[in-house]
Amino acid sequence: MNPTSKIQNTSRLPLCTFRPLGLQPSPHPNPPRASRGSAFTLVELLVVISIIGLLAGLAVPAINGALKSAKKSEVAAVAQSIRTAVLAWNSEYGTWPTNGLTGSGNSFTADANFLGMMTTTTNTNNPRGIIFLEVPTKFTNSSGIVTPTGYLKGSNAPFRFAVDAAGTGVVSNVGFENTNLRTAVAVWAPDSANPTTKSVGTWK
Repeated sequence: MNPTSKIQNTSRLPLCTFRPLGLQPSPHPNPPRASRGSAFTLVELLVVISIIGLLAGLAVPAINGALKSAKKSEVAAVAQSIRTAVLAWNSEYGTWPTNGLTGSGNSFTADANFLGMMTTTTNTNNPRGIIFLEVPTKFTNSSGIVTPTGYLKGSNAPFRFAVDAAGTGVVSNVGFENTNLRTAVAVWAPDSANPTTKSVGTWK
């Protein structure tokens, strides 16, 4: 073999580079920056927060209004239940369930005596032991049948009812509006929006 050819072949081999042990390649002096395509600026975040605050400000009054409306509907439903029970009592006994109740004229409070007569089977005023009325617990306390806690500010108010004791077909001075109605029985409680001047009653 020609010695010259060996030298030529050897010269074509790739040169090897040697690096002392423990040394690593230095990082790129100017590493590429991460893309900002998905990042938010401070101004953008402030705008989003402002929009959320605005929407919350609009939603809270609407939610409160819906809750008040729902509570008023519950009060109206209980008033209607009391009216139905009073009419059923009159149909059963031929009298009105007003014995011993707090009231004057034809208007009475649905007090503890009334609650006992209408909801228990052992009351002496209800000798046949008929349960005429079932009331949710939150509408009752030691005073009788009342508006639920939170419906009015500061206290619970009693339900009241008026009956056509004279048989004229009219009950007078009903509710806080002192309305005269062509009905045998009317039941009401204060309206939470105007508790001294408006009523939630069976005629509305």
